[in-house]
Formats: sequence, C-alpha cells, structure tokens
Amino acid sequence: MTVEITGRQQWQSWQSNLLPMVEQVQDGLWSIPVPIPDNPLRYTLVYAHETANGLVLVDAGWDSEETWKALVAGIAVTGYRSADVEGVLVTHYHADHYGLAERIRGVSGAWVAMHVRDAEVLANLPTDRGTWERRVAEQLTTHGCPEGQARAAAGEMQLGRFVGRGVPDRLLQNGQTLEVGGVELRVVWTPGHSPGHSCFHAPDRRVLFSGDHVLPRITPQVAAMDSDAAEDPLTDYLGSLERVRLADIEEVLPAHEYRFRGLASRLQFLASHHTERLIELGAAVSAHPGSTAWELCSVLTWSRLWETFSPLSQRFALGETLAHLIMLRARGEVIGLPSRPVRWYTAAGGCTW
Repeated sequence: MTVEITGRQQWQSWQSNLLPMVEQVQDGLWSIPVPIPDNPLRYTLVYAHETANGLVLVDAGWDSEETWKALVAGIAVTGYRSADVEGVLVTHYHADHYGLAERIRGVSGAWVAMHVRDAEVLANLPTDRGTWERRVAEQLTTHGCPEGQARAAAGEMQLGRFVGRGVPDRLLQNGQTLEVGGVELRVVWTPGHSPGHSCFHAPDRRVLFSGDHVLPRITPQVAAMDSDAAEDPLTDYLGSLERVRLADIEEVLPAHEYRFRGLASRLQFLASHHTERLIELGAAVSAHPGSTAWELCSVLTWSRLWETFSPLSQRFALGETLAHLIMLRARGEVIGLPSRPVRWYTAAGGCTW
C-alpha cells in the first residue's frame, strides 16, 4: 500500500509554498499551522483538542512573534482564545515544537507535558549561548569539520532559543494514558529523532499524532554528535518505527507537511532508507579507511551536492552520518579510533562490503 494524502488542502499549500488554513480534522479536533521563519520546513502543525475547560494542544510551534500571532489567530478560528489553553503535550524538545510552550503557559496558566528523557535534555543544556556554541564547534571539529566551518555552523543554529527555556511541569512515560476532552491518548515513546520523542495514539479517533517520528515525505533527521557516548539513536529510531505499527491507525497526523494514510508503507520505506544508507556508508569506510566522518560525508549520496550545503546543513549531515557509523560500530562492522579527529575503519572480521 502506498501513502495516501488525506490533508489535501495542506498538500496543495505545501506545493504552492503557502501556509495551510486552519482545519477541523474531526469533531473537537483542529489542525493549526504556524510558521517557522526562514526554515525549509515552513510550518509546524499544532493540533488542538477541545475539552470541557478549553483546549489541549499537541506541540506549540517556534518562538517568534510571527508564529505567536499565527497561533493566536488559529486558536480564534476554533472559537477559543489563547487564554483558554489548559495544556500542551509536546512531542519533543526541539524549538519548532516546544518554543511557544512557555509563552502559552504565561498567558493561560496551562500545564506543559513532555517525555522525561527530553525534559532531562532541557535541564542539562548550557545556560548561556557562548558555552553552547563552543561545545557544538568542538563536537564538529572532533569529527573532522574545519574549524572555521564549525564556528559558522554553531553560529547558524540559533542556540539562544534553547537557553533559559522553561522546563515542563508534567513528565510523560511510555504507555501512559491521558484523557483529553473525553478522548484517550496513549503516550508511545519513540526515541531517535530526540531521546524523548513521543507520539500520541488516539485509538478512539484511530489517529496517530506522529510529531517528527513519521512524516509523509521527509525522512526525519536521526543524528549524533558524540561518538564516545553510549547512545545509539539510529538503533533507537528503527526500533521505534515498530512501536507505532498499530493496526487501528486510520490516519497519521504529523507535525509537518500534511496528513496521510498508509502508515505501514511509510514505515517500510523509512526502514529501507536507513538500511541502504548503512550499506553505502559501510562501503565508503572500506573504500576510504582512516576517513573522518566529515570526509565520509563528502563521498556519500545526498539530495544535492555536498559542496552546496550551508554550514548548518553540513552539520546536520555530519550528525546523520555519525548516527549511522555508531550503529555500524554497535554491529561490529566498523571501528572509530579515539584520535582527534576520530577516524573510521572496517572492523577486523567485520563486513567487507
């Protein structure tokens, strides 16, 4: 089965590079697109559940005045005000999802809920932008990025949007069930895109709020920047794809692009994409032993030429490459020598590709 577009108006707006309209998806459930300024993702789809006390949102959008005005206007279309928001369920801590949660809480007194793992990430972030930019630049140079490009990439990341961000006041766990406006929502922990990324499954509505875990067209980024850490985000992500393979899901409501049917087909595509990437990267390590992750990026297949990437896009590509290298290492197929920069080789007795 192929993916079937159900958000036709959203799809048409995507094709025309426009912000979609607010839509009533089901009784008591709304989709509110809010812009992400100067970003190819264009917008975040915020979902609003009507309750006896107001609205509960899934995600909040980017923290900017433009986004805030769009969210307030979108909420008004549903017949409510921003002051009527009683809660925000956050799929993950990234700025285009969590950014406005604190402002909503300030206006309405809403509770903000997030998986405990992402709440831990927020709690451990540097408290000033300069420290964070230096840390990011060091991570990049550790894996072969030239120092000047590393500084440029760190500067493009708008890290200040994370500094001082308020922490959630409710912590979510996998399998937890929430009652929202008379509808059951089950937390499905889907780590990979972030350590605590969570989808919300509404069996009565037969929908999955998939955040960034499963999108209809884009392959979500699964990245790592520290090859010394114990985390293996790609292994986590591939396992998480299976967690949402649920028979009663009729429609997927993602955080970007447009609504769709055909979850099983999309899950198969995403798993196959990463399998192919692992094979390509393993072959690249074999053909170019002793390469840094940065050097390997330059010989991999991308949607456009590596040399045309902006410093920030190169940083994202490096993170994805590292995540795949970490999984290959966990499978015993490559090794990364703990030099500076880290260099990669095919493991003795491993796959020769």
